[in-house]
Amino acid sequence: MAFYQCPKCKKIWQYPIERCPHCFSGLERLKSEKIRVIGISKVTIPTLLHPKVPYFVLVLENEKGNKWAQKSIKEYKIGDVIEYETSQGKNAVAIWRIKYDILEAIEKVVDLLGGLTINPQAKILILPTLIAPKHPYLAVNTNPKFLEGLINYLIGIGGDVKNIKVVAQSFDETPIEASAQKSQLLDVCLRNHLLPFDLAKGNFVKRGKNGFIFEISEEVFNADLVINLPILKLDSELGVKGALENTTKFLKAESYFSLKYLHSQEELLEKLPEVLPSYFTIADGLTIQKANGLTTFLGLTLASFNPFNLDRVFAEIAMLGDLPEYLKKIKIEDIPIVGRKVEELQYNIEKVG
Repeated sequence: MAFYQCPKCKKIWQYPIERCPHCFSGLERLKSEKIRVIGISKVTIPTLLHPKVPYFVLVLENEKGNKWAQKSIKEYKIGDVIEYETSQGKNAVAIWRIKYDILEAIEKVVDLLGGLTINPQAKILILPTLIAPKHPYLAVNTNPKFLEGLINYLIGIGGDVKNIKVVAQSFDETPIEASAQKSQLLDVCLRNHLLPFDLAKGNFVKRGKNGFIFEISEEVFNADLVINLPILKLDSELGVKGALENTTKFLKAESYFSLKYLHSQEELLEKLPEVLPSYFTIADGLTIQKANGLTTFLGLTLASFNPFNLDRVFAEIAMLGDLPEYLKKIKIEDIPIVGRKVEELQYNIEKVG
């Protein structure tokens, strides 16, 4: 948990306000290094948002005496130190609750998966979800705060803004520029001196496997690090629209629609990762769309090098009953999960709200 302190009056806040309201100074970000349990309440009555019982509400304190509450499915004792296992396995999925600070959540899920090492010369490609000219609160496109948080994180670990490229393309008659502007993702790029790139205006190369021939943007193969930055959604047809579905935007539009004519969307999603280079997914699960198009607050960030596992974990958190075939093959108990536990985050999203 991060806290924010005024360097002048030393007052501390739990949420990232821009300036101290008392002396108008910029705040300093304080990370929690050692976290202890100082209070415990056991809850045995389920609710719609907390159906799994029993669970525990912990009062936690860091080394500087700052306190906050956190839900836990695991039972602790007073004085226990809270620690989280990490995993460097490519199949692991990291989950973290967004308290107030999206940058903190991005830092945490990346660290839980072993961290990223980059240098200023590294070419970084970011693919957010960008499909329609809609405002951020509608949860159609990746939240601009997620894109800004990721850019700040990459710069903080040594990335050079000159080598970071945000890409997207339109698969319909709507100009991608209109979607970028309305979604506020364009504002984030311009504020950080990044020029977004329309993949449709670039070159494509053919890659094939098992009878599928994909035309994929050359930008994907020229990057040293590819980051998939989707927003998570529930869908009446696919069940889940998230990590896998977003990567179809790496394809040439004509290639995508011709393959979709010959094959099902599920088949495309299963085969596409086989021809793409390795990429890292950080998923926006702050506010998500349900299958009926209405939104609900989830307040999560998920990350993984395995997009199948990430989508499967999201489906488990959402308590999705009818899984698509390609996700049914993945047993949730076989996925290494680090960070927060699925059981303490689960609720039936479609039945709430």
